[in-house]
Amino acid sequence: AHAGEEGPAEYVWEALDLLKVNRIDHGVRSEEDPELMQRLIAEKMPLTVCPLSNLKLCVVDDMQQHNIRRLLQQGVHVTVNSDDPSYFGGYMNDNFIAIAEALDLSNDELKQLAINSFEASFISDAEKQKWVSLIQALA
Repeated sequence: AHAGEEGPAEYVWEALDLLKVNRIDHGVRSEEDPELMQRLIAEKMPLTVCPLSNLKLCVVDDMQQHNIRRLLQQGVHVTVNSDDPSYFGGYMNDNFIAIAEALDLSNDELKQLAINSFEASFISDAEKQKWVSLIQALA
């Protein structure tokens, strides 16, 4: 479910409790609610974050203000995604590049974002482990 991008953190609670979702599209405003953050971390609930969409919709005024790094460092299961690329200005790799440059993400942070994406995907556990192992083996 889409929640917590333009709307408040309360929408994320509703998606979790009313819709019983297994991931949240966007969710960047979850950071406004410490109790919600603890729940997201405890449940390893994926947030499929779309940084270029967040910029276009003025959720952040500048990519250097994006909170994806803070979310990642706090243990939230964030992933990098694209959101209607023709409108918001970029496919997944463009979103990765935008945050990598603006936030000066480390190699380890970029690897963790990639790992999170595979762990949150709908592929089989065996496929997940294969891809996670390949990422972890990278220098």
